[in-house]
Amino acid sequence: MSALPAEIAAAAVLFAATNLDDLVILALLSALSQASGRPRRWQIWCGQYAGFALLAGTSLAAGRGLAVIPRHWLWPLALIPIGLGIASLVRSVRSARRGQQPDPPSPGGLFGVAALTLVGGADNLAAYTPFFATSDASQVVVTLAVFAAGVAVWCLAAWLLVRRERVTAAARRYGHWILPAALILVGLYTLQRTGALG
Repeated sequence: MSALPAEIAAAAVLFAATNLDDLVILALLSALSQASGRPRRWQIWCGQYAGFALLAGTSLAAGRGLAVIPRHWLWPLALIPIGLGIASLVRSVRSARRGQQPDPPSPGGLFGVAALTLVGGADNLAAYTPFFATSDASQVVVTLAVFAAGVAVWCLAAWLLVRRERVTAAARRYGHWILPAALILVGLYTLQRTGALG
């Protein structure tokens, strides 16, 4: 039993260290949700859980020897946020040229949030796979439980970070430019982490 606190601490540190960038994306999505109602709060939470479950499941399978996914094969995932970002940016530019207020940006509801989570965390596979490969069954269970709690903490923290009226007003005013830029940056970051940019 004395090993349990150490296992919990190790899993918490692993989660926090590999998901700081995800907290920024969640805060942006939460600000957009408060400003425009899209994506809905439940879509952010469910999408985050779905995407992270795929990441953790893939890492666990790879760590147990059922699959081996070299990091340099993950670069096509970067095309998802880049494509979403460019499409959203094109819509905003067209609206601005017509003198219209662009529609509030949205990553596409639950599936869009899940895709962002999956793509943004693609580099987490490199950290989680060896961790799961060297963990016994009890540590795997503890780690997955901590990861599940961590996702909830991250979603709640992001929501609380953007509760200020100034943040919501900025998201309402500039969100149609911020989200496409953030999506493209997530994609470029993934390309860099997978070695696709050299």
